[in-house]
Amino acid sequence: MEKLYIKNMVCNRCKMVVKAELEKIGIVPLSVDLGEVVVEKDISDDQKKLIDIKLQEFGFALIDDRKSRVIEKIKTIIIELVHQQNSKLSTNLSDYLSSELNHDYTYLTNLFSEVEGTTIEKYYIAQKIEKVKELLVYNELSLSEIAYMLHYSSVSHLSNQFKKVTGLTPSHFKNIRIEKRKPLDEV
Repeated sequence: MEKLYIKNMVCNRCKMVVKAELEKIGIVPLSVDLGEVVVEKDISDDQKKLIDIKLQEFGFALIDDRKSRVIEKIKTIIIELVHQQNSKLSTNLSDYLSSELNHDYTYLTNLFSEVEGTTIEKYYIAQKIEKVKELLVYNELSLSEIAYMLHYSSVSHLSNQFKKVTGLTPSHFKNIRIEKRKPLDEV
């Protein structure tokens, strides 16, 4: 059994594409999760090169080194937390990441900042703001409901953070909608 780590795999459609592409080249995965695929047999270096070439056509890439895998896992956890679990944490983000990844948070944050050029906290905020944009575009929830859903302490806190990141107030964004949402892998 072998695990493959895949960069930019951030949604259920991504999982379907990766699974389909692997099956096209004769590799049947046992499981496909965000950023990670488990296959039954070890994969040769030639097969890995082929997989990487096929996946790059869809904006994905195989991750080889351990540090890159840790960073992808951090991103995957944050994306799942914000976009599937609505930021519901029973503890703070640093403790959550440390326990999920079995690493000291100082190590995780230093590694992430060194490689990504931003902090884990800023990445988390950027993901939350993208979720807010999505919810504003759908126009089904009030700003108060969005703030509650994403566990902001107040509408004011959400609005201030939104303006700091986008340069617009949420209501202005909602009215003009000129700033398109970013794909999650570009946040």
